[in-house]
Amino acid sequence: MKKPLNYAILKYFTKVEDACVEDVIEALKGEYGNFKALNKKDVLSALMTAEANGLLEESRFEMSESGELLIYYRAHEEGAATINKYIKD
Repeated sequence: MKKPLNYAILKYFTKVEDACVEDVIEALKGEYGNFKALNKKDVLSALMTAEANGLLEESRFEMSESGELLIYYRAHEEGAATINKYIKD
């Protein structure tokens, strides 16, 4: 059975150095592409919630080629440990 999308998003951050919303969508669209919530607004909301809950932190900012601000997040050691404790592969 497939994990809930929010769990898959959090778990993704335990496998990468950091990522922005677009990276998350690209990485998960194969398995979760038919989920309505796999869009910029909802994924950003999930990342901001995870940040507010201490699981993720902002790591850097970049400007996209189209001039859009990209916010990168990462799971710090404690956050990754918590994610892995509660969300199994």
